[in-house]
Amino acid sequence: MATRKNTPRLLALALLLAAATSTAAATRFTIDPDHTYPSFAADHMGLSTWRGKFDHSQGTLTLDRANRTGTVHIVTQVDSINFGNPPLTQMVLRDAIPAPLCKTGCAFFDAAKYPTATYDGTLTDFVDGAPTRVAGKLTLHDVTRPLDLKIERFKCVPDPMLHPRERCGADAAATFDRADFGIDAGKSFGMDMRVSLRIQVEAVQDE
Repeated sequence: MATRKNTPRLLALALLLAAATSTAAATRFTIDPDHTYPSFAADHMGLSTWRGKFDHSQGTLTLDRANRTGTVHIVTQVDSINFGNPPLTQMVLRDAIPAPLCKTGCAFFDAAKYPTATYDGTLTDFVDGAPTRVAGKLTLHDVTRPLDLKIERFKCVPDPMLHPRERCGADAAATFDRADFGIDAGKSFGMDMRVSLRIQVEAVQDE
């Protein structure tokens, strides 16, 4: 039986073991760039919807099933934006809206100055072992704002090519105001600043 004198030592040892177990439970994954891309939809003068995607992203995911948490870190190359329309792609990356349509807030991405967009978040609100939300922040155009993602699907399976390592995949969505990030081109003549964002992502368990 432990004496009262030994109790603090035993308690400290138990806390250390619990911390070690918690750390060991977290599994690290690397984003698969060939199966990952953020896509978006944005208003064009109330007339139509611009839809595009970013072709190049990289990052990491951690998943701690025991503690029902995890992390997400994704870096996207802004100049990999793809509308399927080269002139439109060129305009949003580097050019400005021509006068007289634009009085203020003419610039879009300015990819040469702001080459990446970064998302960092925490997996949360687990249901049946899978996260349903990411509480995080988006850094775009050198501005960082809170942005939570709703996870509409999340699943991990043994990767058939890399067994016994796992592959996890998810579809997530959010809506944000691009003017909050200093990208307010078209606001002065009535363009809706809301952007619908969807992220398709897959990640492979590290060796």
